Amino acid sequence: MSGGAIEQWSDYLLHTKGLSAHTIRAYSGDLRALWATLDFTPDTSWEHISQRLTTRRIRLWLGIQAEQGASRSTLSRRTCAVRNFCAWAAERGYLDADPSLGLQSARPDQRLPRILSAQDVERLLDDVRSRTSQGPIVLRDWAILETIYASGMRVSELSGLDLDSVDLLAQTARVIGKGNKERIVPLSLLAAQAIGEWIDRGRPEYVNMRSGRALFLGERGARINPRVVRKMLHLETARAGVADLAPHALRHSAATHLLQGGADLRTVQEILGHSSLQTTQRYTHVDSQRLAAIYRQAHPRA
Repeated sequence: MSGGAIEQWSDYLLHTKGLSAHTIRAYSGDLRALWATLDFTPDTSWEHISQRLTTRRIRLWLGIQAEQGASRSTLSRRTCAVRNFCAWAAERGYLDADPSLGLQSARPDQRLPRILSAQDVERLLDDVRSRTSQGPIVLRDWAILETIYASGMRVSELSGLDLDSVDLLAQTARVIGKGNKERIVPLSLLAAQAIGEWIDRGRPEYVNMRSGRALFLGERGARINPRVVRKMLHLETARAGVADLAPHALRHSAATHLLQGGADLRTVQEILGHSSLQTTQRYTHVDSQRLAAIYRQAHPRA
């Protein structure tokens, strides 16, 4: 095959595994960091890689990363990237054996990002909604925040929405998630209203040849970049006087509030697009901590 080892593997992740561009960039970056440690170049032959890429050297590289302060989640991802690459290369005969078989993944950090209370989320969304008369960008921002909180979708999923991805009458959105998997998520009445107002009164102000069918647009008319959403949320939380957070934390807030409101784990798993129920179960710890605090405060023998 033409191209370097990492390039060949990246093509496989994109065209065969259907991973997102973000995930492929992260995994490829992990392999390039390992390559630098082993003095490999993009043109290093498979024969040389097979000789030098050993279990001991991979473990040494991961140990150095840990000593330099890499988080458990980063180490876990890097281990996953190396395992994926080695399994792919060994299966195709590029490597004589799979050197990653003896690796143990670092236990991921189970801490969740800070979340907002339901009252603070309401304060944030109402503050943005109160300023929609200021122009189409505020209309867009209100629709974006209502959509993330209503559906728990990732910011990358939100930026990928097209006009025909949403059914405002049914109050649903069709989302393309990790691994190119499609799911249908619910929208709140306010989210559907906000999207409708953006489509009717805001989006036409920015449509141009670059817009295509993208639902949410940047100020130059192209599909909105996730970085714009992150920057906007930091500004809006400061303006509303609530704790600063990122879009992913707003997703976590939605999941936690759903569970607090009585939703079952399976339903929340489907809404969030988690492949494993174990990932969704992390949110129960947030609620159990809240219940424990109330118990200790209220129970006479706590």
